[in-house]
Amino acid sequence: MHHLIVGAGPAAVTAAEHLRKLDPSCDITLLAAEGVPPYSRMALPYFLVGDIQPEGCYLRKRQGHFDSLGIKIVYDRASSLDTAGKTVTLLSGDSLSYDKLLIATGSTATRPPIEGIDLDKVYNCWSLADAHRIIENTREGSRVVLMGAGFIGCIILEALANRKVDLTVVEMEERMVSRMTNAPMGDMIKAWCESKGIRVLTSTTVTSLADHDGTIKVSTAGGEALEADVVICATGVRANTHWLDGSGVTLDAGIVVDDCMATTVADVYAAGDVAQGRDMSTGDYEVQAIQPTAVEHGKLAATNMVNGNRTPKSGTINMNVLDTVGLISTSFGLWMGVDGGETAEFSRPDRYEYLNLQFKGDVLVGASSLGMTQHVGVLRGLIQTGAHLGEWKDVLLEEPNRISEAYLASAQSQHASLVAA
Repeated sequence: MHHLIVGAGPAAVTAAEHLRKLDPSCDITLLAAEGVPPYSRMALPYFLVGDIQPEGCYLRKRQGHFDSLGIKIVYDRASSLDTAGKTVTLLSGDSLSYDKLLIATGSTATRPPIEGIDLDKVYNCWSLADAHRIIENTREGSRVVLMGAGFIGCIILEALANRKVDLTVVEMEERMVSRMTNAPMGDMIKAWCESKGIRVLTSTTVTSLADHDGTIKVSTAGGEALEADVVICATGVRANTHWLDGSGVTLDAGIVVDDCMATTVADVYAAGDVAQGRDMSTGDYEVQAIQPTAVEHGKLAATNMVNGNRTPKSGTINMNVLDTVGLISTSFGLWMGVDGGETAEFSRPDRYEYLNLQFKGDVLVGASSLGMTQHVGVLRGLIQTGAHLGEWKDVLLEEPNRISEAYLASAQSQHASLVAA
């Protein structure tokens, strides 16, 4: 049995290792597109700052790790898929056959269609090669304009601030990290960044870029002109599915999969940022471009590749944990709330502390927090288990920062119920 995995990120590596545990005698091939060993994009900021060398980004640090597991790595890029012939054609012209295929190609950074976006010294920060370019072209005091203050943008922001560049952030939404924060939380993150000497322009877009004797002139919709030595674009990503045209694999925002991570074509699976898997909170199938989901997808896909789709799962929780220049923000599940639900809020802007709880009945279905890391495990646990809080829900509506007490009470109640049964 030959398992071919297209991709080399967390979903791909987790799946390969899990396949080896489940089937010691199978053949496993990992197709790595970037010409370097499998690495984590989440480690790139540490490389940008200089805390680690490029090798520190690798997902597995031990030399010979993949060889020791009998996992073959091929450095090339997929260009097309023939599902009838069970063959993946590579850019080099070679091809790889498979018995079972896992597509874990992740996503690619996008750029807005504005004048000058392809100038030299306009970079993404999505790959190890991008990080090398940014390091080579920035130093303390370099003028840097960062386009985008979403999740990825704020991760890059952290590293750039630590490189001590002169940083301006331009974000088209009215608040930072709008896909995981409400207005009070986003405003606090902006105020925190500004207190660290970072200029943040929200509700603003870049309209054009122009090279003036080595300086990049950045024009904004508000009429303000900024000067930059380097511009970094963090305005969004798209799933890497272009090479699947004509394959028969059904595509939407990503690759459509079922609860076993199987696609609409037999013996073809998908996992990670490219897969449109089930969201546990909503029941809908969505792309969750986060590393914890990628790891869960990888394990689940590998299990079903071996056992023939006998292990479905009801979905993964959408969660984000972000460090923005030392301020930790989180969001879990339906953090924006549900129709007919109730909300509890705790806020201390002067201390950059915020907690928001979202209820459906007496069940916590979503939460977000800022500067209050003590609750992270509790929030995730309550949302994942769907535990009924009973009278504690009313307590939390008045005092949401007692969420840890409510979690313990819920756990004790569940234990008592099991004992009684």
